[in-house]
This record gives sequence, C-alpha cells and structure tokens, in this order.
Amino acid sequence: MRLYNRIGFWKQVIISIGIVFAFLGLSYYLQDFLSYRTVALVLLFGVSAIAMLFDIMPVCISAIISAFAWNFFFIPPTFTFHITKGEDILLFSLYFVIALLNGILNYKIRIAQRILQEKEEKEKAIQLYNTLFSSLSHELKTPIATIMGSVDMLQNNLAKLSLQQQNELLEQMAFASEKLNNQVENLLHMSRLESGTLQPSFDWFDINELVDDCIRNQQNNSSRIVFSPNEEMPLVKLDYGLLKTAVDNLLINALNYSPDNSIIQVKVSINDELTLLSVADNGIGIPVTQRKSVLEKFYRIQPSIINGNGLGLAIVDAIVKAHQGTIDICDNTPRGTIVTMQLPLETSYIRNINYE
Repeated sequence: MRLYNRIGFWKQVIISIGIVFAFLGLSYYLQDFLSYRTVALVLLFGVSAIAMLFDIMPVCISAIISAFAWNFFFIPPTFTFHITKGEDILLFSLYFVIALLNGILNYKIRIAQRILQEKEEKEKAIQLYNTLFSSLSHELKTPIATIMGSVDMLQNNLAKLSLQQQNELLEQMAFASEKLNNQVENLLHMSRLESGTLQPSFDWFDINELVDDCIRNQQNNSSRIVFSPNEEMPLVKLDYGLLKTAVDNLLINALNYSPDNSIIQVKVSINDELTLLSVADNGIGIPVTQRKSVLEKFYRIQPSIINGNGLGLAIVDAIVKAHQGTIDICDNTPRGTIVTMQLPLETSYIRNINYE
C-alpha cells in the first residue's frame, strides 16, 4: 500500500516540502561544484521521488515550490525572484512546466502500476481458489463416498456380512475419516495462520516424544518410518501442537510420494543456534526449480503423480515461519528428498545440566 494511503493530506504536503528543501540544502552546500542548471536536474529528481510516495496535490505543490526556490536561491541574481536573462526566463519556464508534468506523470504511472498489481493479485486469488475447489471436489468427495458406502453396506447387509468383512468396512471408514479430518484440519490451519488468529504458544517439551506421537498417528504406515530418538536432545521451547501438525504433514507427504515398500527416515539434532528436524524419503524427489514453489499454497509438483490440494508443505512453511525458522529442501541419496525444519534453539537449562 502506498504511503499516501496511511497519512493525511497536510502531512503529505509538509513532508513533500521538507524533501524539496532537503534537496535544495544539498544543492546549496554543493553549489561550488554544481551550476544552477545542474541543480534543476537534482530538484527534478526530488519531485519524481515525491511522486512515487504521495497524492497528486502534494506533488504539484512540491513542483511549484521547487521551481520558485530554484529561482530564488540559484538563478542569477540570487535571493530575488527577478530574472534578467531571456535564456534563464525560458529555462525557468521550462523547468516549471517539466516539474509539474514530471510529477503528475510519475504519479499516474504509479497509480496505473498499482491498479495492474491489484488486478493481477485478484486474478491470482481466483486461480488459487479455483485450484482449491477443484482439488476439494476430489479430495473430500472420495473419503465421504467411502464412508457413506460402508455405512450403507453395514446398515442394509449386516446379517449377510462375515465378521471379517465387517471389520474391513470399519477399517475403510476409519481410514477415510482420518483422511477427511486431515484435509479439513489443513484448511483450518492455513486459514488461521494466514489471518494471524493462530499464534504459537511456546512451552517446553521433548521433541523425541513429539516425533514418536506423529509416527503413531500414521497407524498402518508407521512400520515404514525409521526414527532413533536423539538422547542428547535437550528440551526445546516451541509450540507442540503446531509443530506436530508440521511433522504430520511432512510424514504424510513423504509417504504419499514414496514407493509402498520404501523407508522414511526422521532425524532430530541441534546445530549452533538451531533445532533441526528432517524427514528423508526415497520418492520421486523435488526438482530444484520447484523447491521454492512447493512451499506456496495449492502448488503441486509437476508432473503430479497423486491427488492432493497442495497445502501440506505450505502449512509446514507457515508454521516454521511463525516460529521464526526456515525450511531447507535438498536431494536424498540415492534418490528422494530431505526436508529439514530449522527452528531457533531455546533449550532448558535444567536438561543441559543433566547432560553435563
């Protein structure tokens, strides 16, 4: 948002005049090195700078004041508004017109750029929401259809189903319910993080226990996740709930984009002033050109091999940023991706004493 939208008209005028006199003062100090014709160019630059900041009227006022101040302080004879040479009269007239036109045109260019930017932002927002709704039409419809189908089967054919078939239907319902819950939670988290209503609530906890909780949440896939607790990790002061959501999303992403028989490896460590938590998979990998884009809302790796709404890594990035941290994405060996959350380190002094 431009500066003139945040301050009043008269403040704009005062600041504009102040800028003009700042350029005048600088030019007057350097008058031994600058001709009065060169000073006109310096003042035009100042008027152009004002046009980038303020509304049209302060720009015009500053252009008029700069013209008469230039005449008074620099055009011979100085300290008077009288001009003796015809050449200087023409030069002053040209400056007066050019300063006004320059200020007005610069202002209009900025307005046009702002309108274009707002239009592009609206188009981007529409595209993002279209992507979201298109994704949700599949992502939410599939688990809902599974739940409804299983419930219908149990209600109408319970007597005909064996105990094993009933258990299979219940497992399908549980899996679909969990998937549906994850999708809804991701949408809520993204909305709250962007609106600022969801702020980190810092408290001490053991990050090893957090990772264990996240792995247990994966149920059928927990056997594919390898994690060896780092016994040297001190207690950390972070938001347990938000960080758990971030790790859950990293694990789900890694599992979705990796072969069914592959291993997901999780590591935690400390390095200088950072807490590091990394999730390594053996999947398709993320091309270098897309590693920044995958942290944006609704972006999915191209070409995409699974259905999704592109919110997982965006939520992880938002949570990490809320902790004043960063995300690092690099290649795994021999294939796959390593995503590392780098979080500011604040450790428990009591735990450190125990280690010593």
